[in-house]
Amino acid sequence: MAFISIENVGKTYNETELDSAVQVLIDISVEIEEGEFIALMGPSGSGKSTLLTTIGAMNRPSTGKILVDGIDVYGLSDERRADFRMEYLGFVFQQHHLMPYLTALENAMLPLATSRVPTREKRERAMAVLESVSLGNKASRLPNQLSGGEQGRLAIARALVNQPPLLLADEPTGTLDSKTGSEIMEVFIELNRRGQTIFMVTHNQDNADLADRVLQIRDGSLVGCCSSPRNRTNSAPVGCKSPNEVELAGIHRQDDQRVGSGDCVVNAG
Repeated sequence: MAFISIENVGKTYNETELDSAVQVLIDISVEIEEGEFIALMGPSGSGKSTLLTTIGAMNRPSTGKILVDGIDVYGLSDERRADFRMEYLGFVFQQHHLMPYLTALENAMLPLATSRVPTREKRERAMAVLESVSLGNKASRLPNQLSGGEQGRLAIARALVNQPPLLLADEPTGTLDSKTGSEIMEVFIELNRRGQTIFMVTHNQDNADLADRVLQIRDGSLVGCCSSPRNRTNSAPVGCKSPNEVELAGIHRQDDQRVGSGDCVVNAG
């Protein structure tokens, strides 16, 4: 069984009001294996962040279901789903949301605030994740005493302190210059090398090319599923489900518009 299984997921806002109903996700199905680095790309308003928050147990789908490690995420009670988020998920957002009056160590400890772990162990775990992103020597600094890249790495450290099996990142380099963004992506690549499963939303093609697979979403539908240059093979990637045909690169859609930039595309016509 895949580590993450997204099965026929749809999301409609205001679905009880026909005149104002907005369908933002349409019959999304895809499987993600443990240890994969997935990038999700698409134009603004295509449903990228909605899909990420749905996977992140924060946005109940209107139809379909999401399984993570065999757990039906939205079959859980609200309380158990909150426990699931704490145990399984780490979040990295475009805005880092660091507490300006807390040190790097204290910021990294924040997700452990409600856990029953002894304070000493909380500090040890926070220090360990700071070391893992090369911030161990800056544990006592406040966020405004860190560079942009260091703040980004601190946000990643905070997301990892609970040792989550799945890291969700929403445009993690969106507000950064190219040099600082490259620093952050190097951290993601190293984490993935160590076995971390990562699902990243991005507009940046260079960032997406560093993932194992690139999913393309348009108007709420998954229209492309491609091996990235980092992990390119001659066969179509596993885990992309669609009622439409998966084709090898070089074959165009009926409307002669390409979707995706890797080895395969999902024909959306």
